[in-house]
Amino acid sequence: MAVSNDVSTSTLQLSDSELCDGFVTLRDCLRWAASEFHLAGLFYGHGTDSAWDEAVALTLGALHLPWNVDPAVLDARLLPMERSRIVSLVRARVETRRPLPYLLGEAFFAGFPFCVDERVLIPRSPIAELIEHGFAAWFPGEPPARVLDLCTGSGCIGVATALHLPGCEVDLADISAEALEVARINITRHDVGDRVRAVESDLFDGLAGRRYDLIVSNPPYVDARDLATMPTEFRHEPALALGAGRDGLDIVRRILCQAREHLTDDGVLIVEVGNSDRHLEAAFPEVPFLWLEFERGGQGVFALTAAELDAHAASFV
Repeated sequence: MAVSNDVSTSTLQLSDSELCDGFVTLRDCLRWAASEFHLAGLFYGHGTDSAWDEAVALTLGALHLPWNVDPAVLDARLLPMERSRIVSLVRARVETRRPLPYLLGEAFFAGFPFCVDERVLIPRSPIAELIEHGFAAWFPGEPPARVLDLCTGSGCIGVATALHLPGCEVDLADISAEALEVARINITRHDVGDRVRAVESDLFDGLAGRRYDLIVSNPPYVDARDLATMPTEFRHEPALALGAGRDGLDIVRRILCQAREHLTDDGVLIVEVGNSDRHLEAAFPEVPFLWLEFERGGQGVFALTAAELDAHAASFV
């Protein structure tokens, strides 16, 4: 097949077998994947932030290699089936715009791998940093004994919390039965079924009588404008887990109204609202939301204590 000399022409016009024949080493595949991603103008927001990082994640993931593998492996010769898998994944990433974690079936969060597919959001919350530090800012002595991961999706927040805090019990709650199927897979994968359970619940409706030292939530919070203009990659994620009304606060308002009933007197509520943080401050200017800062970046995560929820209960009704 004749190939154009135009550097702006994708080599994906070639067949998979033709492409595979042109590669020998992992380095060959990595360079090619990065070039194709850059040319395609993909959006990166599901674990990587550049064409090169996406290419690294794809090639290593396709070969089941860790991210910190010895760089010497770059010059290793690949088997035909390995080259074929990489080519197939690159083509799918470019042509379908499916996020890479869905193509690989796996995403890393707080240092652990989680199974993911289109039934759940891809883990990417900055709350991972809080988990890795054991929520020590609020629990400097004894860690929380009971934790609720509200709107759990894949279960990544709750399961990672259980792994980092081996003494705590965790409930994973979600309205989506399909999401909870994935969460249960991750409970089993990490062997935490003796301390972690998945509960189908519309926010707190299925949790009557249960109280927690810590409630953590990454609920739907995308406002109508952002939802309408999101890159194609995000449209592969479940809409139920993204949009939350005109200002993105439909679910958060309910959480603020109901959370205190399910917190211990010394409990803490931590919620991610992302870009809807400006809407939240405008809606509740009198509430002293503590906006958290993260070493690895991220915004729109607030914390409120049970006492603060009590003090401003009238605002949340």
